[in-house]
Amino acid sequence: MWRTLCVGKIHRAVVTEADLNYVGSITLDPLLMEAAHILPLQMVQITNLANGVLWHTYAIEGQRGGGAVCLNGPPARHFQPGDLVVILTTAQVADEELPEVCCPVVFVDEQNKVTQVVYHTLGKSHLMTVENVTDPS
Repeated sequence: MWRTLCVGKIHRAVVTEADLNYVGSITLDPLLMEAAHILPLQMVQITNLANGVLWHTYAIEGQRGGGAVCLNGPPARHFQPGDLVVILTTAQVADEELPEVCCPVVFVDEQNKVTQVVYHTLGKSHLMTVENVTDPS
């Protein structure tokens, strides 16, 4: 079985720009991308905490160290400078790969500088096999 899991997250980043006339995508500071294990052209999901809008697009690199979080193209109608967003990536993971999953959760300050990275993993205790299922009756 394949499962869709979160494999990288930037928590409560501040939108720095919204460029309606750009072709599309989200421009991110490469330092944020590296911390969250996001590759250029990788699909990301962005959720706006101000209005609940959820958008899917691909990531591109901005200037290193600049703190860029710029929504380009149509999402510029839904994400404005100053909005807080959650950016995450997902991956299809086979059950046998679950113990190797490591999801960095990147916390940032008001200038989108990394302040902390917490790694979430799935240990063997989170994997339920038929032998581990107990009858509740």
